[in-house]
Amino acid sequence: MAKPVLLGEKFESEELNSLLQWRYEPQTWFVDKQNSQLVLKTDPETDFWQKTHYGFENDNGHFLYLKTEKNFRMTTKVKAQPNSKYDHAGLMIRYSKDVWVKSSLEYITASLSKLGVVVTNQGFSDWSTQYVKDKEIDLYFRISRINQNCYMDFSWDGEEWMQMRIAHLDISADAPISAGLFACSPQGKDQTVRFDFLTIEELSSDPNEAYL
Repeated sequence: MAKPVLLGEKFESEELNSLLQWRYEPQTWFVDKQNSQLVLKTDPETDFWQKTHYGFENDNGHFLYLKTEKNFRMTTKVKAQPNSKYDHAGLMIRYSKDVWVKSSLEYITASLSKLGVVVTNQGFSDWSTQYVKDKEIDLYFRISRINQNCYMDFSWDGEEWMQMRIAHLDISADAPISAGLFACSPQGKDQTVRFDFLTIEELSSDPNEAYL
């Protein structure tokens, strides 16, 4: 049975869906209608990261989102062309500066990148990762939010999904969440990122839906 669709943005028009809004809009972005993609270039020294073991904090990454209090599954396909170490882009859900999650492929060296998830609760960020040898690859990401929990997966083909992480968020079960696409360049600028679509489907409160 088809799930109710909260957002089905295919980037086929110069105008973005009216439900979407920018937080720290990049100076350069456009919709490539020929290829049905949202294209952006990252501004300098942008990131989402809170108190860590080395004390770094930043909260100015590019974020295109809608806000909903519903349970949902959000999916995208992204390809980034990194220029600098730690360039990354993917999916994000955000309650506040102190509570949020992002999943992405983060560029490390010419031969290795880190596929991972950052979970931030009470203003402290952690980072779970695994190495990937490619840096410019098409990847699918999805995040499911069910009440106070979120489920992060990735896929090479959009069909077979592999779990990256399950996390609990310090929010109420019906708290409104901002959900959408993000991109960052912590040490550089002008990373080119292409998103093929952004789909957000409503889920029930049954945690089993996160695995369907």
